[in-house]
Amino acid sequence: MKARIDEDGDTMSEPMAEIVDLPSAEERARAVRPRYGERALIVCDNLVKIYKIADLEVVALQGLDLLVESGEFIALVGASGSGKSTLLNILGGLDVPTAGRALVAGRDLGEMGSREQTRYLRHIIGFVWQQTSRNLLPYLTAEENVALPMVLDGVSARDRAAFARELLDQVGLADRAAHRPEAMSGGEQQRVAIAVALANRPEVLLADEPTGELDTATAHQIFDLFRRINQDRGVTIVIATHDPLVSEQVDRTVAIRDGRVSSEVLRHRTLSAAGDHHVVATEYAVLDRAGRLQLPRAHVEALGLERRVRLELEDDHIGVWPDRPGPERDGHDRQDGEAAT
Repeated sequence: MKARIDEDGDTMSEPMAEIVDLPSAEERARAVRPRYGERALIVCDNLVKIYKIADLEVVALQGLDLLVESGEFIALVGASGSGKSTLLNILGGLDVPTAGRALVAGRDLGEMGSREQTRYLRHIIGFVWQQTSRNLLPYLTAEENVALPMVLDGVSARDRAAFARELLDQVGLADRAAHRPEAMSGGEQQRVAIAVALANRPEVLLADEPTGELDTATAHQIFDLFRRINQDRGVTIVIATHDPLVSEQVDRTVAIRDGRVSSEVLRHRTLSAAGDHHVVATEYAVLDRAGRLQLPRAHVEALGLERRVRLELEDDHIGVWPDRPGPERDGHDRQDGEAAT
């Protein structure tokens, strides 16, 4: 407030203009744009993982960014050593990142203590391994294997028996509940393993090469089962695989190369005029938060790109040109060895 003097000499108070700090351009941008990964169930933010072997340091993840929404069913693909299994181990709470952040269902995996990690493994994550010996105890029946996680969580005998039978029925093995793993085929063992992974009603199901030891027909059946579970139970599923045929069965494929996400393939189903269903797949290069992207290896090799390229900004795209001697040429007059993205 401030005062003024009237004609009689008395002081009168009047409102003083309130001082308001206007937000900066950066604050306004933050108010409009949501924070990275704010709505995602799984957030990998500039994730780095370095292993030290003797006197050598092996960089498995090099600033990887990845977002997975709740209810998605995605496949991580990449060559051996690309970093996909390392990423899965971090998301599964079995390893910790060297740098960057990994969050699952709001939990920062790099900051968890041992007690919180145990709760995370029991309630948030379900895991299916490639080797069935890591998924099942050989001296327990299928139903006992499925019930075991519930025993550790204190579920009553009546409730765990009912839910174990429900899960075995969902994976198509209700009639094999009393059989031990040795009496089941590889595909049946993986079905039981999926039921075990679902026993504690996890939010996220992780699978590392779950069809790596199965024949093609059985592998397709297992992926059909994953798809049904994703649709029926709403569980977010992330599968690491090197099999491109298997990865085509999901709606989103994330390719990892040299410890970073290099590209993604998104698939959607369309209905033709004749009433036939078609799957349309579109491949995208991934632009990370620092503005980096990896060009597909086939494109790089086809055009002989190396060391550096020339970029040209157009109205609706960016042109990528080989660094070759010669006069500047108009971006619309591409000749041998040139490309636009």
